[in-house]
Order: sequence, then structure tokens, then C-alpha cells
Amino acid sequence: MKRPSTLLCVFVTLLNDRVSESLVFPLLPFLLASFTSSGTTLGLLAGSYALAQFIATPLIGAFSDRFGRRPVIATCVAGTVIGLGVFGLTLELPWPDGSLWPLLLLFGGRLLDGFSGGTAATAGAVLADISTPENRAKAFGLIGVAFGLGFILGPAFAGILSQWSVTLPVWIALLIAVVNLLLVLRLLPETHPLDQRQPLPRKRALNPFTQLSGVFSNPRVSRLCLGFFLFFLAFNGFTAVLVLFFKQKFGWGPGPATTAFLIVGIVATVVQGGLIGPLVKRFGEQRLTLAGLGLVLVGCLMIPLAPVDRSQSVVYPAVALLAFGTGLVTPSLRSLVSRRLSSGGQGAALGSLQGLQSLGSFLGPPLMGFSYELVGHSSPFLLAAAFLIGVAALSANGSFKQAG
Repeated sequence: MKRPSTLLCVFVTLLNDRVSESLVFPLLPFLLASFTSSGTTLGLLAGSYALAQFIATPLIGAFSDRFGRRPVIATCVAGTVIGLGVFGLTLELPWPDGSLWPLLLLFGGRLLDGFSGGTAATAGAVLADISTPENRAKAFGLIGVAFGLGFILGPAFAGILSQWSVTLPVWIALLIAVVNLLLVLRLLPETHPLDQRQPLPRKRALNPFTQLSGVFSNPRVSRLCLGFFLFFLAFNGFTAVLVLFFKQKFGWGPGPATTAFLIVGIVATVVQGGLIGPLVKRFGEQRLTLAGLGLVLVGCLMIPLAPVDRSQSVVYPAVALLAFGTGLVTPSLRSLVSRRLSSGGQGAALGSLQGLQSLGSFLGPPLMGFSYELVGHSSPFLLAAAFLIGVAALSANGSFKQAG
């Protein structure tokens, strides 16, 4: 039976999806140092990946239903290989001073990697194909394991490898993607039978903004969905300039910066992997949402207040609070939206939340990068704090309306 090889391919694909991103993201300011120190450029580069994912995810899902899982996953992983290859080669090649080509190629590599980064949804579809309704939840647990491991291994390896070369983690990410592609081509069977293939939907259904307009027109969830969007705009916005802030204010190198992201990965994995279920049962989604927002707010404000001579002793607890709070907010807000909908509206609404997350992750980084340059290095944290207060108000308001 091919099921063990299928699970191996799915696991490696999910792991590659997270590891390749978490290897590169904490090092972006150091990788770009030869080309630019602009916060706006860094924000745009960080947000470009999310923009590409936002546009491509509906297409990738529709293609996998029409043409099968295997060719879509293989194409997506191949796109990641090419995108990382372009990114790495651009960093290594000598460029004349003032040339725009390296930045254009770096953006091209990130966009291509983002466009082909919809492997998680298709890998989840493979798990659904090969599992029965009774063991589907257990099969989907593989997604959480792979993502948690990826969030831990990526920053850990980035910190270790960057001691030899700051570009080495990019090449390791490329190597992982190549291994992933070879496994998919050699071992992954097609799990979506021909008699279950579906025709491609109309163009309007593939427009990522279509579902968003529908969910915001629903008064039962519109406030919560707006809060969900603003949360990711704020969080992914200030974290996009976080390493640049560490580098310019505290003089941190790649080692301390990647350690901060390693702490985030460990704490987030513990919260979402083991604590969130018991906490929801005891306190409920509403209280956890507000508590999580409070933790993120405190962590966000601690970072710019950290003294230069004791920066690590303040920043590391701060990023732990950020990770703990985010681990509470994200699943709790999703659950609040889900509870307010009938069973028939679940799929579209939860798909819209993923779109809102991607859209916020695109708009936040350039906004905060622009603020970082124009207003001051501490301004992204203050702006994010204001957004987080707004998210708390929207979440609380929505719940009080529901209770009424």
C-alpha cells in the first residue's frame, strides 16, 4: 500500500513550506545589507510573499480539484525551488553599485516562491483524500506537527548556519525544496480519482476578493473578521521590521535575531499544540482572545523600551509574550467566527479568514516599513499597539452584541 509514502511526501511538503520561510525571513535585513537598508523596501519584500499567496491560493485549490493533487504539488514545489534559486543567486553574484537588477530579482524570487506557496492547502487535500471521516482529525494533526517543527527548526538552523555565511541558510532551504520535489515526483501517488475531478470555477469565484466582500456583508461576523484582518496587519507589520530594529538599535547580528524567532517557534508550538484546547474549555474563546491581545500588546511595547545594554533580557521575554498571545488570539478568533455561522457557511467564511490573514500580512509590512523610515524606529510598535486596541474593541463589541 502506498499510504506510508504518501504521508511521508505530505509531511516533507508541509515541513518544507514552513522551514524554507522561517530559514530566510529572520535574516532578510542581513541578506539585503549589500543592496539597501531601507525599511520600506524590507517591508515591501516581506509583504510580497503574502501578496502572491493571497492571489494564488484560490487558483491552486481549484487546479488541484481539476487536475489532481500530484501535479499541483509538484509544480508548486518546483516553483519554490526556482524562486529560492533566483533569490540565492542574486545574493551571491557581484552587482555594480546603484544597479536595480538585484532588488528586482530578489522581489521576483520572493513573488515566485509566494505564488507557488499554496502547498499546505493541497497537502491537506491529500490527507482528506486518503483518510476516513473517523480518522481525518488525526490525519490533519500531521499539519500541526509539521508546521510546529518547521517554525522551530527554521530559526534554529538559520542561527547556526549564519555563523559560517549569512547566505548559507538560503541554500539549505533550496536543498530541502529539491529533496521535497524529488520525493513528490518519485513517491507521491495521485489521490484524487478522475471520477471526482471538478471543472474549474468561473473567474469570479477565483477572485480572492470575492469571498472577502461576502464575509464583510454578514453582520454576524463582519466586526470579528475586520478585527482578524487588523490583527494580522499589525502583527505581521511590526514583525517584518523587527530584525531590522534589532540590528540598527541594539547592534544584533544574525545569532541573537534568529534566537528571538526560535523562542517564538517554541512558544507558539506549545500553545497551539497542547495548551489551547484545555484553555478554551476553561476560559472560552472570548476571554482568550482579549487575554491574548493583551499579551501581544505588552510584548509589542516592551521591545522599543528595552535598554541597549540589556536588550536580550527584555526582548526575549517580550517575544515569548508575543508568541503566547498570538497562539491564543488566532484560533480563538477563528472559533468565534465559526460559532456565529450556520454549518452551510463555514467553508467560505473560514476560507475568507485565510484570505484576510494573507491580505493583512501583505499590507502590514510595507505600512510599518514606511513608518519606520518616515516617523521613527519605534513608530511601528506604537502603530501596531493602536491597531491591537482596535482589534480588542471590535472583538469585545462583537461578543456583547452576540450576548445581547
